[in-house]
Amino acid sequence: MKTIIIGLLIFGGGSLLLKKKDMSYRQSILKAMYPVIMLPGKMFGAQKSIQTNTDNKLPLVDFFAQKITLNNGTEIVLNQFKGKKILLVNTASDCGFTGQYAELEKLHQQYLNDLIIIGFPANDFKGQEKKGDSAIAEFCKINYGVSFFLAKKSVVIKGAEQNQIFDWLSNNSKNGWCNQAPVWNFCKYLVNENGVLTHFFPQTISPLDTQVIAAIETASVAAKN
Repeated sequence: MKTIIIGLLIFGGGSLLLKKKDMSYRQSILKAMYPVIMLPGKMFGAQKSIQTNTDNKLPLVDFFAQKITLNNGTEIVLNQFKGKKILLVNTASDCGFTGQYAELEKLHQQYLNDLIIIGFPANDFKGQEKKGDSAIAEFCKINYGVSFFLAKKSVVIKGAEQNQIFDWLSNNSKNGWCNQAPVWNFCKYLVNENGVLTHFFPQTISPLDTQVIAAIETASVAAKN
């Protein structure tokens, strides 16, 4: 393991000389170092930070009645996604976890017919998303091939300006059980086919983690019927 870490660090250091055309030096370095950034979580039990709706508590406010304004200004009602799982993720372009954009896109392509992914760019953590909506969309498409939905930039942490979707996701008086707001960029919430919030995955859990995959592939009881 020590040899692997040293090798990744050397690779990351070499990336200083390999600035990506459409990225800043910081973004290029962070993209190269992403595997190293994820190692502590894999080694020291990030799984313990996963929250699960083990009692299958139902929401008190209808999730599918919520609306989202997309990056391009289009408004969508979540009702159109009934029957599919939805993964909602707060994102940022200048974060050590920005490499998860590529993993989210891979997940999107793998489960095109069963899973909707929506990214919510936010500048809530250390100013790591200062771009405007059009620049964010261009960055994501060029550097990570993102084709899943991106919402209009907003606030995801608790407060008067919190995005209404994240207010629902982090308020147990609405979703039925979870009070967990994002603690950093790339926290992930999974809502099932019936509009029930089933999981919270922290930023230290990869979108391709086995527990995320298992949650996606487990159909809800009502959906089976």
